[in-house]
Amino acid sequence: MMKNYDTVIAWLRGRPRAVILAATLLTIVAIGAAWLAGSNNDPQKDVLTFTVKPGPLTISVSESGTIQSREQVVIKSMVEGSATILFLVPEGTMVKEGDLLVELDASQLQDNLVDQQIKLQNADAAFVGARENLAVVKNQAEADIARAGLDLQFARQDLEKYIKGEYPSQVKEAESRIALAEAQLKQAAENMDWSTVLSNEKYISKTELEADQLANKKAELDLQLARDDLELLRQYTHPRRMAELNSDVSQTDMALERTKRKASADVVQAEATLQAKEAELKQQQTKLEKLREQIEKTRIYAPRAAMVVYATSTQSSRHGNVEPLAEGQQVRERQELIYLPTADEVIAKISVHEADLDKVRPGLPVRVTVDALPGQVLTGSVTKIAPLPNASSMWMNPDLKIYDTEVQINGSVPGLRSGMSCEAEIIAQRYAEALFVPVQAVIRQGKQPTVYVRAGGAFAARPVEIGLDNNRMVHVLSGLKAGDQVLMTPPLAAAAVEAEDWQEQPDAGPAPQLPTAAQVSAPATDEDQGRPQREDRAPMTAEQREAMRQRMQNMTEEQRQQLRDQWRERRQQEQKQDTLGEQDQPSQESKP
Repeated sequence: MMKNYDTVIAWLRGRPRAVILAATLLTIVAIGAAWLAGSNNDPQKDVLTFTVKPGPLTISVSESGTIQSREQVVIKSMVEGSATILFLVPEGTMVKEGDLLVELDASQLQDNLVDQQIKLQNADAAFVGARENLAVVKNQAEADIARAGLDLQFARQDLEKYIKGEYPSQVKEAESRIALAEAQLKQAAENMDWSTVLSNEKYISKTELEADQLANKKAELDLQLARDDLELLRQYTHPRRMAELNSDVSQTDMALERTKRKASADVVQAEATLQAKEAELKQQQTKLEKLREQIEKTRIYAPRAAMVVYATSTQSSRHGNVEPLAEGQQVRERQELIYLPTADEVIAKISVHEADLDKVRPGLPVRVTVDALPGQVLTGSVTKIAPLPNASSMWMNPDLKIYDTEVQINGSVPGLRSGMSCEAEIIAQRYAEALFVPVQAVIRQGKQPTVYVRAGGAFAARPVEIGLDNNRMVHVLSGLKAGDQVLMTPPLAAAAVEAEDWQEQPDAGPAPQLPTAAQVSAPATDEDQGRPQREDRAPMTAEQREAMRQRMQNMTEEQRQQLRDQWRERRQQEQKQDTLGEQDQPSQESKP
């Protein structure tokens, strides 16, 4: 069996990746069938192993891709939105500089241009109106401020005139009336006294005496009235007049301030309106120019002489090639339409899966085969690896992350054209003599690669140090020697998922141990009836369960779902092992 397996491995080397994957699947199915068929026999009799021996090993990554020109002018549609192709130069045509390549439908843009011209005229009229309105507002503001200032000046003059002129005059007039009334009273008193003497001497009549007494009384009243008028002027009329005049000054002063503020606000408003109208006018002018540019961009001319290559001829989607470019087709803004190669040198553009990214770096040699050139093997080297995965592939499938990679093909190859399909094999490393084992023979305990090596009548776990792999064989750096026989089907219970879950928990206790040699090769005992004993998994203590609970709380919902899926898959594997163990028990009990 070992000889047959080596023959299969030798046959697989150099085969296309699809054939390798199919052969791998058939091998796995054959291994499972052999295991089920031999479950009733001696466990060591038909165990599939691989004998380690030195030999040549090539670590490579094979990916399919497309041939493209190394330097080319990319013609894109620069019309906003989508447009219909009215004219398209035939693919493969040798065009000269200035030749028409593509003409897009511009009817809608022409209609928009007429509407935009009308909007521009309206915006210009609005701008002129706003400019004239600003001049009117400024003139009105100056007039209002001048009138309010004049009112304040008059109010202050009225106050000053009253304080320095009117009030002193009124006081002097009242005092003069008092002085006059006092003089008249004195004269009336003398007349009354003289009349009293004459009346006593019977020189005048009683009527004349009464007249003089009445005149004296009137003079007394006039004096009192004059004094009252002065008192009213000082106590009431003067304070009230002062309050009125001061209020007029204050009111006109505030009116002047309001007028200034209102005038300033009106001017600012008019200026803002003017600026808005000016901005709108410029915007309409920009839109008009943009529409004219868009109309010009509907006709695309060749910037240089070259052969026309449709962009769709070199592009493909996840579901196959994209729709060929043709007249009447809708194209979107910045869509690549035509390639104009500028040099004879070509490249191979491939996509590298993230799992193989650590094997690929710029400068590595590459062997390229082209479907259209059977029997020819081209050489080249990796020149560029995209720093981020391809966004379109991530959008179609978030779990698929591939990196666009460019391979420079050496020399000029006759008959090689852009758009041809190719297969590129990137040579990561070559070993003339190295130790290697199949990739399925290596599992991980935590983060430690481990294989099961035959030790007497059983298999024992042995940690190894590994290098790169080519999806079939993995390079063993240390831990194995020539002649060692490794188990091709290590126990599933020792898978890396469980061990890594424990390793990531600082306080979760020791990681589950790999099965011993006896556990791998020994048949089930009578104590294993029902559910087999899981000696490869240590029972969790209370502290470990608490650590697990804390870890679950700190996880995101996506991380929790991933962990649940891992546990569910592990339980399914254990149940499958339990079922297989139960089916194996009758045959084991019937043995002597």
